[in-house]
Amino acid sequence: MAKRRELKKGINFLCGELFAECVAIMHYQKTTEQEDVDNVMTSILKLQDDMLNRVSHLEPGMPAKQYFKKLREDMVSRTDEIVEHIKALL
Repeated sequence: MAKRRELKKGINFLCGELFAECVAIMHYQKTTEQEDVDNVMTSILKLQDDMLNRVSHLEPGMPAKQYFKKLREDMVSRTDEIVEHIKALL
């Protein structure tokens, strides 16, 4: 199992890259609606906040290995959803 600190850095990096992609779209794609980009950016920030909280506070009674496996699966699925929303903006 990776250290929590490394997990948090990875989550921050991934969310930062997704957020930067939205900023680039906002500046270079003049045809996209500002509200659509804002919604995607908000979902990225919510994802980051949720994942960091889940890394910091484990659910009691659940084995750590199982907990972090579920965390990873949730992160991948929610990231895929956000990437699809970003693709729709283009």
